[in-house]
Amino acid sequence: MTSYTSVKMNILTPTENKHFPLALAFSLDEVNRNPDLLPNMSFVFEFPEGGCKTVPKLYSRMPFSEKNQDYYLNYNCNEETTCLLTYGPFHPILSDHEKFPYLYQMARKDTALPLAMVSLMLHFSWNWIGLAILDNDQGTQFLSHLRREMEKNTVCFAFVSMIPVNMHVYMSRAEVYYNQIMTSSTNIVIIYGDTDSTLAVSFRMWESLGIKRIWVTTSQWDVTTSKRDFAIDSSHGTLSFIHHHSEIFGFKKFVQTLNPLKYSDEYLTRLGWMNFNCEVSDSKCETLKNCSSNASLQWLMRQPFDMAFSDDGYDIYNAVYTVAHAVHEMLLQQVDDGKGHYGNCLKLHSFLRKTHFTNPVGEKVNMNQRENLQGEYDIFQIWNFPNGFGFKVKIGEYSPYFPLGEQLHIYEDVIEWSTGNRQMPPSVCSADCGPGFRKFLQEGIAACCFDCIPCPENEVSNETNVDKCVRCPEDQYSNREQDQCIPKTVIFLNYEDPLGMALALMALWFFTRESCCILEVRSIKLTRQNDVVLNR
Repeated sequence: MTSYTSVKMNILTPTENKHFPLALAFSLDEVNRNPDLLPNMSFVFEFPEGGCKTVPKLYSRMPFSEKNQDYYLNYNCNEETTCLLTYGPFHPILSDHEKFPYLYQMARKDTALPLAMVSLMLHFSWNWIGLAILDNDQGTQFLSHLRREMEKNTVCFAFVSMIPVNMHVYMSRAEVYYNQIMTSSTNIVIIYGDTDSTLAVSFRMWESLGIKRIWVTTSQWDVTTSKRDFAIDSSHGTLSFIHHHSEIFGFKKFVQTLNPLKYSDEYLTRLGWMNFNCEVSDSKCETLKNCSSNASLQWLMRQPFDMAFSDDGYDIYNAVYTVAHAVHEMLLQQVDDGKGHYGNCLKLHSFLRKTHFTNPVGEKVNMNQRENLQGEYDIFQIWNFPNGFGFKVKIGEYSPYFPLGEQLHIYEDVIEWSTGNRQMPPSVCSADCGPGFRKFLQEGIAACCFDCIPCPENEVSNETNVDKCVRCPEDQYSNREQDQCIPKTVIFLNYEDPLGMALALMALWFFTRESCCILEVRSIKLTRQNDVVLNR
């Protein structure tokens, strides 16, 4: 498969999201300009070499095996280390408060995500779904929860691709996963896992090879993934579940007027996309030190860059405000240790774990880890265009706090406006069995896959996908379509009709003949009795 191999060898793993340092810079700037929160103080930030580590990278390096027992991160609290605040997505393994008492996840729990996704499947009458996840603890847990919700609602897996975490193992099996998705009849594929992984490589590979599916993903996959020529078409694209949060105003203006030269941190100056505003050749413009002193990011508004805060950006925003509120409380209680900084991790932890506040956009943040609420979701439909541009529109929302049956809301008119068609492509294993038929399930085959066979004689079905037909009552019989029972008609004969007259005469004749026979028998019996009397 030459074309597949050539594409496979040219797929690049995703680079770090360039949105994050800007989100952090904006959040710190907003906190530093708040005179009531940290008066006479300013926050500064420093990115480590290579940027901040994502949660999956941190988790992969934690001492869970004998190989890395000697490696300790700063989630252990001592005099030299600090507490760790992570930006999303929520990692269930890291929520173990006994193992990680000083680690705080800013993202809300995704425990409602499987039910939210299944609710979407039911809304569009999809019951034949593909799934691609990472073969790790997080992927296995998600699969378990998703399978439980699907089985409750008779939604079935067309395939489950568990992508190995190890790149070498993945590359040896990549063609198998490609063939699996290509040969499947499903139109819907759920992608769940880390974007900085082999799963991301596989996803970009499928996209680049022109596989047309509707991808159902989470917020971290809300990125441009293709540079192919593209026309809006509801038969493919991405449906993304993004944590609901209010819009953060001022970010767009901040980016437009930002002068990175005022920041001492070298990480901002190392970002390759900053080179666009340089006055020297690209080959020599390695840092913003070569740029003009009045450089700004106004040019960025003309680039393929989403100015709305992503889930991760919103987590960073809340993390900055969380630390600010915790330090504010420390200052109020005068816990300064006199060494120029405000206590070690143990002291900060005692304030962090009790921190709760309402952020500037009016949403509550509570750092009590045991009270971490379930996430509410906005559902977006996304299409990718050439040159990295995308089109994203909100088509619905899901809240686990609404009454059962009202948790999912889909905006059908928005779908029609954005695509010209309200209809989503079907994704079922078997076509519906209509009235007059019943489902026939084969042992060992998924419940969503069945044959349709006609109801037996004098049995009917008047609904779709029934398991059994119903026998008609004794005084009724099934119609030709076998979708309803019809009462039997009682026929009466008139004596004046030829047939009625003939039958009546025949009955009279038989009655008369029978009567004569009875009289004759009685006469014979009387004669015999008289003969007996005379003989005596």
